[in-house]
Amino acid sequence: MRFWKREASLWTMSFVVLVLLCALTGLVFGDSKPKTCSDLRQIYSSKGFSLNGHLRVCSQGYTCCTSGMEENLLNLSRREFETQVKESGRTLQASLNGQFKSFDDYFLELLNRSEASLQTSFQAGFGSLFSQNAKVFQDLYSDLRHYYRGSNVNLEEALNEFWARLLERLFKALNAQYIIGEEYLECVAKQSETLKPFGDTPRELKTKITRTVIAARTFAQGLVISGEAVRKVSQVYMSTECVHAVMKMTYCPHCSGVAFAKPCSNYCRNVVKGCLANQADLDSEWRNLADAMLEVVDKLSRPYSVDSVVLSLPKRIAEAILYMQDNLNTFNNKVFQACGSPVQSSNSEDQIKRGTNTAEEVSGTPGAQLEKLLFDVSRMLRDMMQYWVHLPRKLCVDRESGPSETDRCWNGMNVDRYLPDVMGNGLASQINNPEVEIDITKPDMTVRKQIMQLKIMINRLKYAINGNDVDFQDTSDDISGSGSGMCADDQCSRDTRLSAPNTDKPNVYGYPSENKKVVKGRSSQNLPCVSLCLLSLVTVLLRR
Repeated sequence: MRFWKREASLWTMSFVVLVLLCALTGLVFGDSKPKTCSDLRQIYSSKGFSLNGHLRVCSQGYTCCTSGMEENLLNLSRREFETQVKESGRTLQASLNGQFKSFDDYFLELLNRSEASLQTSFQAGFGSLFSQNAKVFQDLYSDLRHYYRGSNVNLEEALNEFWARLLERLFKALNAQYIIGEEYLECVAKQSETLKPFGDTPRELKTKITRTVIAARTFAQGLVISGEAVRKVSQVYMSTECVHAVMKMTYCPHCSGVAFAKPCSNYCRNVVKGCLANQADLDSEWRNLADAMLEVVDKLSRPYSVDSVVLSLPKRIAEAILYMQDNLNTFNNKVFQACGSPVQSSNSEDQIKRGTNTAEEVSGTPGAQLEKLLFDVSRMLRDMMQYWVHLPRKLCVDRESGPSETDRCWNGMNVDRYLPDVMGNGLASQINNPEVEIDITKPDMTVRKQIMQLKIMINRLKYAINGNDVDFQDTSDDISGSGSGMCADDQCSRDTRLSAPNTDKPNVYGYPSENKKVVKGRSSQNLPCVSLCLLSLVTVLLRR
Protein backbone atom coordinates (compact mmCIF):
# COMPACT_ATOMS: atom_id res chain seq x y z
CA MET A 1 0.00 0.00 0.00
CA ARG A 2 2.84 2.36 0.86
CA PHE A 3 4.43 1.54 -2.55
CA TRP A 4 1.28 2.53 -4.46
CA LYS A 5 0.99 5.79 -2.50
CA ARG A 6 4.58 6.61 -3.39
CA GLU A 7 3.92 5.82 -7.09
CA ALA A 8 0.80 8.00 -7.12
CA SER A 9 2.75 10.81 -5.56
CA LEU A 10 5.48 10.50 -8.25
CA TRP A 11 2.85 10.52 -11.02
CA THR A 12 1.25 13.63 -9.54
CA MET A 13 4.58 15.45 -9.25
CA SER A 14 5.59 14.43 -12.81
CA PHE A 15 2.32 15.72 -14.19
CA VAL A 16 2.69 19.07 -12.38
CA VAL A 17 6.28 19.43 -13.63
CA LEU A 18 5.15 18.50 -17.13
CA VAL A 19 2.41 21.15 -17.14
CA LEU A 20 4.81 23.79 -15.87
CA LEU A 21 7.47 22.89 -18.45
CA CYS A 22 4.95 22.94 -21.27
CA ALA A 23 3.71 26.33 -20.11
CA LEU A 24 7.28 27.63 -19.99
CA THR A 25 7.94 26.13 -23.41
CA GLY A 26 5.01 28.07 -24.83
CA LEU A 27 6.50 31.26 -23.40
CA VAL A 28 9.95 30.56 -24.81
CA PHE A 29 9.05 29.20 -28.23
CA GLY A 30 5.68 30.84 -28.89
CA ASP A 31 5.01 33.87 -31.12
CA SER A 32 6.05 37.20 -29.72
CA LYS A 33 2.51 38.43 -30.40
CA PRO A 34 -0.49 36.31 -29.39
CA LYS A 35 -3.28 35.55 -31.80
CA THR A 36 -6.26 37.84 -31.47
CA CYS A 37 -9.43 38.50 -33.44
CA SER A 38 -9.91 42.06 -32.25
CA ASP A 39 -7.83 43.56 -35.07
CA LEU A 40 -9.81 41.77 -37.75
CA ARG A 41 -13.15 42.66 -36.25
CA GLN A 42 -12.14 46.31 -36.16
CA ILE A 43 -10.90 46.25 -39.80
CA TYR A 44 -13.91 44.24 -40.99
CA SER A 45 -16.35 46.65 -39.37
CA SER A 46 -14.47 49.68 -40.78
CA LYS A 47 -14.96 48.27 -44.33
CA GLY A 48 -18.73 48.40 -43.84
CA PHE A 49 -19.37 44.66 -43.26
CA SER A 50 -21.53 43.24 -40.49
CA LEU A 51 -20.21 40.62 -38.02
CA ASN A 52 -22.73 37.79 -38.52
CA GLY A 53 -20.13 30.19 -40.45
CA HIS A 54 -17.11 26.75 -43.29
CA LEU A 55 -14.18 28.61 -44.89
CA ARG A 56 -13.13 28.00 -48.53
CA VAL A 57 -9.81 29.87 -48.69
CA CYS A 58 -8.40 30.52 -45.24
CA SER A 59 -7.37 27.90 -42.69
CA GLN A 60 -10.25 26.33 -40.77
CA GLY A 61 -8.17 25.86 -37.65
CA TYR A 62 -7.92 28.85 -35.34
CA THR A 63 -10.08 31.38 -37.20
CA CYS A 64 -11.72 34.72 -36.58
CA CYS A 65 -13.82 34.57 -39.75
CA THR A 66 -17.18 33.16 -40.70
CA SER A 67 -17.92 31.98 -44.25
CA GLY A 68 -19.88 35.20 -44.85
CA MET A 69 -16.95 37.31 -43.71
CA GLU A 70 -14.61 35.35 -45.96
CA GLU A 71 -16.86 35.87 -48.99
CA ASN A 72 -16.95 39.62 -48.39
CA LEU A 73 -13.19 39.75 -47.93
CA LEU A 74 -12.76 37.80 -51.20
CA ASN A 75 -14.72 40.46 -53.07
CA LEU A 76 -12.79 43.18 -51.27
CA SER A 77 -9.50 41.55 -52.27
CA ARG A 78 -10.57 41.55 -55.91
CA ARG A 79 -11.59 45.21 -55.86
CA GLU A 80 -8.48 46.38 -54.07
CA PHE A 81 -6.09 44.47 -56.35
CA GLU A 82 -7.86 45.61 -59.52
CA THR A 83 -7.78 49.20 -58.27
CA GLN A 84 -4.08 48.95 -57.43
CA VAL A 85 -3.22 47.68 -60.93
CA LYS A 86 -5.41 50.31 -62.61
CA GLU A 87 -3.93 53.14 -60.53
CA SER A 88 -0.41 52.08 -61.44
CA GLY A 89 -1.43 51.94 -65.10
CA ARG A 90 -3.10 55.36 -64.88
CA THR A 91 0.13 56.89 -63.63
CA LEU A 92 2.08 55.58 -66.63
CA GLN A 93 -0.74 56.42 -69.03
CA ALA A 94 -0.88 59.97 -67.67
CA SER A 95 2.86 60.30 -68.25
CA LEU A 96 2.53 59.06 -71.85
CA ASN A 97 -0.47 61.31 -72.50
CA GLY A 98 1.39 64.26 -71.02
CA GLN A 99 4.38 63.70 -73.29
CA PHE A 100 2.07 63.33 -76.29
CA LYS A 101 0.31 66.61 -75.50
CA SER A 102 3.62 68.43 -75.08
CA PHE A 103 4.97 67.13 -78.39
CA ASP A 104 1.66 67.58 -80.21
CA ASP A 105 1.29 71.18 -79.05
CA TYR A 106 4.90 71.91 -79.94
CA PHE A 107 4.75 70.48 -83.46
CA LEU A 108 1.46 72.15 -84.37
CA GLU A 109 2.82 75.43 -83.01
CA LEU A 110 5.87 74.98 -85.27
CA LEU A 111 3.58 74.69 -88.29
CA ASN A 112 1.62 77.77 -87.17
CA ARG A 113 4.80 79.80 -86.69
CA SER A 114 6.16 78.68 -90.04
CA GLU A 115 2.95 79.62 -91.88
CA ALA A 116 2.74 82.98 -90.13
CA SER A 117 6.37 83.68 -91.06
CA LEU A 118 5.68 82.78 -94.70
CA GLN A 119 2.64 85.05 -94.91
CA THR A 120 4.49 88.00 -93.40
CA SER A 121 7.72 87.61 -95.38
CA PHE A 122 6.03 86.80 -98.72
CA GLN A 123 3.64 89.71 -98.44
CA ALA A 124 6.63 91.98 -97.96
CA GLY A 125 8.91 90.28 -100.48
CA PHE A 126 6.53 89.31 -103.32
CA GLY A 127 3.48 91.55 -102.89
CA SER A 128 0.65 90.77 -105.30
CA LEU A 129 2.42 87.66 -106.61
CA PHE A 130 1.87 86.16 -103.17
CA SER A 131 -1.54 87.63 -102.34
CA GLN A 132 -3.03 86.36 -105.61
CA ASN A 133 -1.74 82.85 -104.93
CA ALA A 134 -1.98 82.71 -101.11
CA LYS A 135 -4.32 79.68 -101.17
CA VAL A 136 -1.59 77.50 -102.70
CA PHE A 137 0.55 78.07 -99.61
CA GLN A 138 -2.39 77.72 -97.22
CA ASP A 139 -3.25 74.35 -98.75
CA LEU A 140 0.36 73.17 -98.29
CA TYR A 141 0.26 73.82 -94.55
CA SER A 142 -3.25 72.37 -94.32
CA ASP A 143 -2.01 69.13 -95.93
CA LEU A 144 0.92 68.98 -93.52
CA ARG A 145 -1.42 69.37 -90.55
CA HIS A 146 -3.87 66.78 -91.86
CA TYR A 147 -1.10 64.29 -92.53
CA TYR A 148 0.38 64.78 -89.06
CA ARG A 149 -3.08 64.33 -87.54
CA GLY A 150 -3.37 60.93 -89.20
CA SER A 151 -5.58 61.78 -92.18
CA ASN A 152 -5.34 59.72 -95.33
CA VAL A 153 -2.99 62.15 -97.06
CA ASN A 154 -0.09 60.98 -99.23
CA LEU A 155 2.66 63.34 -98.13
CA GLU A 156 4.84 63.03 -101.24
CA GLU A 157 1.86 63.54 -103.53
CA ALA A 158 0.79 66.58 -101.51
CA LEU A 159 4.26 68.13 -101.91
CA ASN A 160 4.34 67.32 -105.63
CA GLU A 161 0.89 68.86 -106.01
CA PHE A 162 2.07 72.02 -104.23
CA TRP A 163 4.99 72.57 -106.63
CA ALA A 164 2.82 71.75 -109.66
CA ARG A 165 0.16 74.28 -108.66
CA LEU A 166 2.79 76.88 -107.79
CA LEU A 167 4.41 76.41 -111.22
CA GLU A 168 1.07 76.92 -112.99
CA ARG A 169 0.28 80.10 -111.06
CA LEU A 170 3.77 81.60 -111.40
CA PHE A 171 4.14 80.70 -115.09
CA LYS A 172 0.89 82.52 -115.91
CA ALA A 173 1.65 85.47 -113.63
CA LEU A 174 5.22 85.92 -114.94
CA ASN A 175 4.07 85.55 -118.58
CA ALA A 176 1.04 87.80 -118.44
CA GLN A 177 1.78 89.00 -122.02
CA TYR A 178 0.67 85.57 -123.34
CA ILE A 179 -2.67 83.79 -123.46
CA ILE A 180 -2.01 80.49 -121.64
CA GLY A 181 -4.76 77.86 -121.48
CA GLU A 182 -5.13 74.61 -119.54
CA GLU A 183 -3.72 72.42 -122.32
CA TYR A 184 -0.61 74.59 -122.55
CA LEU A 185 -0.13 74.42 -118.78
CA GLU A 186 -0.34 70.61 -118.97
CA CYS A 187 2.52 70.67 -121.46
CA VAL A 188 4.50 73.00 -119.20
CA ALA A 189 3.96 70.58 -116.28
CA LYS A 190 5.37 67.71 -118.34
CA GLN A 191 8.57 69.70 -118.96
CA SER A 192 9.08 70.64 -115.33
CA GLU A 193 10.72 67.36 -114.32
CA THR A 194 13.59 67.84 -116.78
CA LEU A 195 13.74 71.64 -116.82
CA LYS A 196 13.58 72.05 -113.01
CA PRO A 197 12.02 75.54 -112.89
CA PHE A 198 12.61 75.73 -109.10
CA GLY A 199 16.10 74.27 -109.15
CA ASP A 200 16.91 71.48 -106.66
CA THR A 201 14.80 72.97 -103.86
CA PRO A 202 11.70 70.77 -104.38
CA ARG A 203 13.76 67.56 -104.25
CA GLU A 204 15.82 68.65 -101.24
CA LEU A 205 12.79 69.99 -99.41
CA LYS A 206 10.76 66.84 -100.11
CA THR A 207 13.46 64.69 -98.50
CA LYS A 208 13.65 66.82 -95.37
CA ILE A 209 9.92 67.44 -95.00
CA THR A 210 8.87 63.82 -95.52
CA ARG A 211 11.49 62.48 -93.10
CA THR A 212 10.63 65.08 -90.47
CA VAL A 213 6.84 65.00 -90.65
CA ILE A 214 6.70 61.19 -90.96
CA ALA A 215 8.92 60.90 -87.88
CA ALA A 216 6.81 63.43 -85.97
CA ARG A 217 3.52 61.75 -86.87
CA THR A 218 4.73 58.23 -86.13
CA PHE A 219 6.30 59.30 -82.85
CA ALA A 220 3.05 60.94 -81.72
CA GLN A 221 1.13 57.81 -82.73
CA GLY A 222 3.59 55.69 -80.75
CA LEU A 223 2.84 57.66 -77.60
CA VAL A 224 -0.92 57.29 -78.15
CA ILE A 225 -0.72 53.53 -78.88
CA SER A 226 1.47 53.01 -75.80
CA GLY A 227 -1.01 54.81 -73.57
CA GLU A 228 -3.92 52.81 -74.99
CA ALA A 229 -2.05 49.53 -74.43
CA VAL A 230 -1.43 50.45 -70.78
CA ARG A 231 -5.09 51.40 -70.29
CA LYS A 232 -6.47 48.19 -71.79
CA VAL A 233 -3.99 45.81 -70.19
CA SER A 234 -4.34 47.44 -66.78
CA GLN A 235 -8.03 46.51 -66.75
CA VAL A 236 -6.88 43.16 -65.50
CA TYR A 237 -9.15 40.12 -65.40
CA MET A 238 -8.68 38.24 -62.16
CA SER A 239 -9.25 34.50 -62.30
CA THR A 240 -10.85 32.70 -59.37
CA GLU A 241 -7.45 31.22 -58.50
CA CYS A 242 -5.89 34.68 -58.50
CA VAL A 243 -8.62 36.14 -56.26
CA HIS A 244 -8.18 33.28 -53.79
CA ALA A 245 -4.40 33.77 -53.77
CA VAL A 246 -4.70 37.52 -53.14
CA MET A 247 -7.28 36.92 -50.41
CA LYS A 248 -5.07 34.27 -48.79
CA MET A 249 -2.15 36.69 -48.81
CA THR A 250 -4.03 39.81 -47.71
CA TYR A 251 -6.82 38.88 -45.31
CA CYS A 252 -6.21 35.27 -44.22
CA PRO A 253 -3.61 36.52 -41.67
CA HIS A 254 -6.45 38.50 -40.09
CA CYS A 255 -8.74 35.47 -40.09
CA SER A 256 -5.93 33.47 -38.44
CA GLY A 257 -5.55 36.08 -35.71
CA VAL A 258 -2.11 37.28 -36.83
CA ALA A 259 -3.05 40.60 -38.38
CA PHE A 260 0.36 41.99 -37.41
CA ALA A 261 2.12 39.70 -39.94
CA LYS A 262 2.82 41.10 -43.39
CA PRO A 263 3.21 38.75 -46.38
CA CYS A 264 6.72 37.42 -46.97
CA SER A 265 8.42 39.28 -49.79
CA ASN A 266 8.89 36.30 -52.13
CA TYR A 267 5.41 35.03 -51.29
CA CYS A 268 3.88 38.32 -52.42
CA ARG A 269 5.98 38.31 -55.63
CA ASN A 270 4.76 34.83 -56.55
CA VAL A 271 1.13 35.74 -55.97
CA VAL A 272 1.31 38.92 -58.05
CA LYS A 273 3.45 37.34 -60.77
CA GLY A 274 0.86 34.61 -61.06
CA CYS A 275 -2.00 37.10 -61.29
CA LEU A 276 -0.19 39.34 -63.80
CA ALA A 277 1.44 36.57 -65.84
CA ASN A 278 -0.23 37.63 -69.09
CA GLN A 279 0.67 41.29 -68.61
CA ALA A 280 4.33 40.41 -68.13
CA ASP A 281 4.34 38.88 -71.64
CA LEU A 282 4.18 42.46 -72.97
CA ASP A 283 7.73 43.00 -71.76
CA SER A 284 9.63 42.04 -74.91
CA GLU A 285 7.60 44.14 -77.36
CA TRP A 286 7.28 46.95 -74.81
CA ARG A 287 11.08 47.23 -74.68
CA ASN A 288 11.30 47.04 -78.47
CA LEU A 289 8.73 49.82 -78.76
CA ALA A 290 10.64 52.07 -76.35
CA ASP A 291 13.91 51.40 -78.23
CA ALA A 292 12.31 52.23 -81.58
CA MET A 293 10.79 55.43 -80.21
CA LEU A 294 14.17 56.49 -78.84
CA GLU A 295 15.61 56.04 -82.33
CA VAL A 296 12.86 58.26 -83.75
CA VAL A 297 13.62 60.85 -81.06
CA ASP A 298 17.17 60.89 -82.37
CA LYS A 299 15.87 61.47 -85.91
CA LEU A 300 13.84 64.44 -84.68
CA SER A 301 17.07 66.19 -83.70
CA ARG A 302 19.61 64.85 -86.21
CA PRO A 303 20.94 65.33 -88.90
CA TYR A 304 18.55 68.29 -89.06
CA SER A 305 16.16 69.12 -86.28
CA VAL A 306 12.40 69.12 -86.70
CA ASP A 307 12.13 72.79 -85.77
CA SER A 308 14.79 73.90 -88.26
CA VAL A 309 13.10 71.99 -91.11
CA VAL A 310 9.60 73.33 -90.44
CA LEU A 311 10.64 76.90 -89.66
CA SER A 312 12.94 77.11 -92.71
CA LEU A 313 10.10 76.31 -95.13
CA PRO A 314 9.35 80.00 -95.97
CA LYS A 315 12.99 80.77 -96.80
CA ARG A 316 13.44 77.64 -98.94
CA ILE A 317 10.20 78.23 -100.89
CA ALA A 318 11.18 81.88 -101.43
CA GLU A 319 14.55 80.72 -102.80
CA ALA A 320 12.72 78.45 -105.26
CA ILE A 321 10.46 81.28 -106.50
CA LEU A 322 13.43 83.62 -106.95
CA TYR A 323 15.28 80.89 -108.86
CA MET A 324 12.39 80.70 -111.33
CA GLN A 325 12.24 84.48 -111.70
CA ASP A 326 16.00 84.69 -112.29
CA ASN A 327 15.93 81.90 -114.89
CA LEU A 328 12.58 82.70 -116.48
CA ASN A 329 13.91 83.50 -119.99
CA THR A 330 15.87 80.25 -120.19
CA PHE A 331 12.89 78.27 -118.92
CA ASN A 332 10.48 80.02 -121.34
CA ASN A 333 12.69 79.35 -124.37
CA LYS A 334 12.86 75.62 -123.60
CA VAL A 335 9.12 75.45 -122.92
CA PHE A 336 8.33 77.30 -126.15
CA GLN A 337 10.49 74.83 -128.06
CA ALA A 338 8.66 71.87 -126.54
CA CYS A 339 5.11 73.23 -126.36
CA GLY A 340 5.11 75.93 -129.02
CA SER A 341 4.96 79.69 -128.64
CA PRO A 342 1.80 80.89 -126.89
CA VAL A 343 -0.43 83.56 -128.41
CA GLN A 344 0.29 87.14 -127.43
CA SER A 345 -2.32 88.79 -125.24
CA SER A 346 -3.93 92.09 -126.13
CA ASN A 347 -3.89 93.14 -122.49
CA SER A 348 -0.87 95.13 -121.50
CA GLU A 349 0.11 94.45 -117.90
CA ASP A 350 3.19 95.61 -116.03
CA GLN A 351 5.82 92.94 -115.72
CA ILE A 352 6.10 91.60 -112.17
CA LYS A 353 9.26 92.76 -110.48
CA ARG A 354 11.70 90.34 -108.97
CA GLY A 355 10.82 89.57 -105.38
CA THR A 356 13.06 89.56 -102.32
CA ASN A 357 13.64 86.85 -99.77
CA THR A 358 12.89 88.40 -96.40
CA ALA A 359 12.19 85.11 -94.61
CA GLU A 360 14.11 84.51 -91.41
CA GLU A 361 17.28 82.42 -91.48
CA VAL A 362 16.87 79.39 -89.19
CA SER A 363 19.63 77.54 -87.36
CA GLY A 364 19.99 73.83 -88.13
CA THR A 365 20.52 72.88 -84.49
CA PRO A 366 17.58 72.10 -82.16
CA GLY A 367 16.19 74.97 -80.13
CA ALA A 368 16.19 74.93 -76.33
CA GLN A 369 12.49 74.07 -76.14
CA LEU A 370 12.86 71.09 -78.49
CA GLU A 371 15.95 69.86 -76.66
CA LYS A 372 14.14 69.89 -73.31
CA LEU A 373 11.07 68.21 -74.79
CA LEU A 374 13.10 65.41 -76.37
CA PHE A 375 15.19 64.99 -73.20
CA ASP A 376 12.06 64.61 -71.06
CA VAL A 377 10.41 62.11 -73.38
CA SER A 378 13.64 60.09 -73.71
CA ARG A 379 13.94 59.82 -69.94
CA MET A 380 10.32 58.68 -69.66
CA LEU A 381 10.83 56.05 -72.38
CA ARG A 382 13.87 54.63 -70.57
CA ASP A 383 12.05 54.61 -67.25
CA MET A 384 9.05 52.74 -68.64
CA MET A 385 11.05 49.99 -70.40
CA GLN A 386 10.78 47.49 -67.54
CA TYR A 387 7.33 48.54 -66.35
CA TRP A 388 5.60 45.19 -66.86
CA VAL A 389 8.25 43.02 -65.20
CA HIS A 390 8.76 45.50 -62.35
CA LEU A 391 5.02 45.82 -61.68
CA PRO A 392 4.83 42.87 -59.20
CA ARG A 393 7.63 44.38 -57.12
CA LYS A 394 5.94 47.77 -57.25
CA LEU A 395 2.60 46.35 -56.10
CA CYS A 396 4.24 44.35 -53.30
CA VAL A 397 6.48 47.08 -51.88
CA ASP A 398 3.81 48.57 -49.60
CA ARG A 399 2.31 45.30 -48.40
CA GLU A 400 5.26 42.91 -47.97
CA SER A 401 7.42 42.36 -44.89
CA GLY A 402 10.84 43.94 -44.50
CA PRO A 403 14.24 42.23 -44.86
CA SER A 404 14.54 41.77 -41.09
CA GLU A 405 11.22 39.92 -40.88
CA THR A 406 11.94 36.88 -43.04
CA ASP A 407 11.14 34.56 -40.11
CA ARG A 408 8.17 36.57 -38.86
CA CYS A 409 6.14 37.05 -42.04
CA TRP A 410 2.95 35.48 -43.38
CA ASN A 411 3.77 32.65 -45.80
CA GLY A 412 0.22 31.74 -46.72
CA MET A 413 -0.26 29.23 -43.89
CA ASN A 414 1.29 30.68 -40.78
CA VAL A 415 3.91 33.11 -39.51
CA ASP A 416 7.18 31.62 -40.67
CA ARG A 417 9.84 31.73 -43.38
CA TYR A 418 8.70 31.40 -47.04
CA LEU A 419 10.68 28.64 -48.76
CA PRO A 420 9.62 28.34 -52.45
CA ASP A 421 11.65 30.06 -55.16
CA VAL A 422 10.38 33.20 -56.89
CA MET A 423 8.94 32.45 -60.31
CA GLY A 424 10.19 34.04 -63.53
CA ASN A 425 8.24 36.59 -65.58
CA GLY A 426 5.47 35.81 -68.03
CA LEU A 427 2.81 33.17 -68.53
CA ALA A 428 5.09 30.26 -69.45
CA SER A 429 7.18 30.77 -66.29
CA GLN A 430 4.17 30.22 -64.01
CA ILE A 431 3.79 26.53 -64.79
CA ASN A 432 5.11 25.67 -61.30
CA ASN A 433 3.86 28.71 -59.40
CA PRO A 434 3.06 27.36 -55.89
CA GLU A 435 0.54 30.13 -55.14
CA VAL A 436 -1.59 30.63 -58.27
CA GLU A 437 -2.73 27.78 -60.47
CA ILE A 438 -2.57 28.92 -64.12
CA ASP A 439 -3.34 27.23 -67.42
CA ILE A 440 -0.43 28.48 -69.52
CA THR A 441 -2.07 27.13 -72.69
CA LYS A 442 -4.85 29.74 -72.48
CA PRO A 443 -3.34 33.22 -72.81
CA ASP A 444 -5.48 36.30 -72.29
CA MET A 445 -6.74 37.49 -75.70
CA THR A 446 -6.89 41.17 -74.73
CA VAL A 447 -3.21 41.10 -73.83
CA ARG A 448 -2.32 39.15 -77.01
CA LYS A 449 -4.09 41.74 -79.18
CA GLN A 450 -2.18 44.53 -77.50
CA ILE A 451 1.09 42.67 -78.09
CA MET A 452 0.22 42.55 -81.79
CA GLN A 453 -0.65 46.26 -81.77
CA LEU A 454 2.77 46.98 -80.29
CA LYS A 455 4.40 44.89 -83.03
CA ILE A 456 2.55 46.87 -85.70
CA MET A 457 3.59 50.16 -84.09
CA ILE A 458 7.22 49.03 -83.86
CA ASN A 459 7.12 48.24 -87.58
CA ARG A 460 5.83 51.73 -88.36
CA LEU A 461 8.50 53.32 -86.19
CA LYS A 462 11.24 51.37 -87.97
CA TYR A 463 9.92 52.57 -91.32
CA ALA A 464 9.80 56.13 -90.00
CA ILE A 465 13.45 55.94 -88.91
CA ASN A 466 14.33 55.49 -92.59
CA GLY A 467 11.97 58.27 -93.71
CA ASN A 468 9.25 55.92 -94.97
CA ASP A 469 5.59 55.71 -94.09
CA VAL A 470 3.43 52.60 -94.00
CA ASP A 471 -0.26 52.12 -93.33
CA PHE A 472 -1.38 49.97 -90.39
CA GLN A 473 -2.98 47.41 -92.69
CA ASP A 474 0.34 46.92 -94.47
CA THR A 475 2.05 45.84 -91.25
CA SER A 476 -0.56 43.40 -90.01
CA ASP A 477 0.62 40.39 -92.03
CA ASP A 478 1.42 38.47 -88.88
CA ILE A 479 -2.09 38.74 -87.45
CA SER A 480 -4.18 35.69 -88.17
CA GLY A 481 -7.28 36.04 -90.28
CA SER A 482 -9.45 34.96 -87.38
CA GLY A 483 -8.99 38.34 -85.78
CA SER A 484 -7.98 36.75 -82.50
CA GLY A 485 -4.78 38.73 -82.28
CA MET A 486 -2.69 35.54 -82.33
CA CYS A 487 -0.35 34.55 -85.14
CA ALA A 488 -0.89 31.64 -87.47
CA ASP A 489 1.42 28.65 -87.01
CA ASP A 490 3.43 29.37 -90.14
CA GLN A 491 3.90 33.00 -89.12
CA CYS A 492 5.02 32.51 -85.56
CA SER A 493 8.64 32.38 -86.67
CA ARG A 494 8.57 36.15 -86.30
CA ASP A 495 9.02 35.58 -82.58
CA THR A 496 5.31 36.05 -81.84
CA ARG A 497 4.88 32.53 -80.49
CA LEU A 498 5.00 32.04 -76.75
CA SER A 499 8.25 30.73 -75.37
CA ALA A 500 8.28 27.03 -74.53
CA PRO A 501 7.64 26.51 -70.84
CA ASN A 502 10.54 25.56 -68.64
CA THR A 503 10.14 21.92 -67.73
CA ASP A 504 12.70 22.02 -64.94
CA LYS A 505 10.67 22.27 -61.79
CA PRO A 506 11.95 24.74 -59.18
CA ASN A 507 12.33 23.68 -55.61
CA VAL A 508 8.88 23.66 -54.03
CA TYR A 509 8.52 22.98 -50.33
CA GLY A 510 5.29 21.56 -49.00
CA TYR A 511 3.20 23.22 -46.34
CA PRO A 512 0.61 21.60 -44.07
CA SER A 513 -2.71 21.11 -45.78
CA GLU A 514 -5.16 23.94 -45.22
CA ASN A 515 -7.66 21.47 -43.83
CA LYS A 516 -5.36 20.41 -41.03
CA LYS A 517 -6.17 22.24 -37.85
CA VAL A 518 -3.48 24.58 -36.64
CA VAL A 519 -3.30 25.39 -32.97
CA LYS A 520 -1.98 28.68 -31.62
CA GLY A 521 1.52 29.69 -32.78
CA ARG A 522 3.93 27.93 -35.08
CA SER A 523 3.73 24.22 -35.72
CA SER A 524 7.29 23.82 -34.47
CA GLN A 525 6.61 25.23 -31.05
CA ASN A 526 4.67 22.12 -29.89
CA LEU A 527 7.65 19.80 -30.38
CA PRO A 528 9.51 20.63 -27.11
CA CYS A 529 6.33 20.06 -25.09
CA VAL A 530 5.72 16.64 -26.67
CA SER A 531 9.34 15.68 -26.02
CA LEU A 532 9.01 16.62 -22.35
CA CYS A 533 5.86 14.55 -22.05
CA LEU A 534 7.62 11.49 -23.42
CA LEU A 535 10.69 12.13 -21.24
CA SER A 536 8.60 12.38 -18.06
CA LEU A 537 6.67 9.24 -18.92
CA VAL A 538 9.88 7.27 -19.51
CA THR A 539 11.32 8.54 -16.21
CA VAL A 540 8.28 7.41 -14.22
CA LEU A 541 8.23 3.98 -15.86
CA LEU A 542 11.92 3.43 -15.17
CA ARG A 543 11.48 4.41 -11.52
CA ARG A 544 8.73 1.83 -11.22
